[in-house]
Amino acid sequence: MSLFPERGLKIGEAARALGVETYVLRFWETQFPFLKPRHTRTKHRFYQEKDLDVLRLIKRLLHDEGFTIVGANKHIKEFGIDALMTGKPVAKPASSSSERAAARAGEIDGQARRVLNEVRRDLQSIHKILKD
Repeated sequence: MSLFPERGLKIGEAARALGVETYVLRFWETQFPFLKPRHTRTKHRFYQEKDLDVLRLIKRLLHDEGFTIVGANKHIKEFGIDALMTGKPVAKPASSSSERAAARAGEIDGQARRVLNEVRRDLQSIHKILKD
């Protein structure tokens, strides 16, 4: 038996489960065309387990791996959402030296983005502490 409510999670419940604000989920819905939670006649959103899996993937790509929204969409389109959610390795072998160089540059760029995101989160934490 699943602990997930049969109706799904309301937007506030889903946001809390993911550790983000509700406006983030609404924004992601506008930026990722494949993210389509169920809407009631009164326009309330209900997120199913599959939706939360997709949201976790989006959060991981944006927050942990440092992708931009455009980059995350491209990455998902290139490798497929199901493959990315299963966590299987998705790197395609580069066929030419220029493609291999571009892939290495992309890895370095991704590492730099991750480091910069960590620094940004640290600075935001410090700012919040100083503000309080």
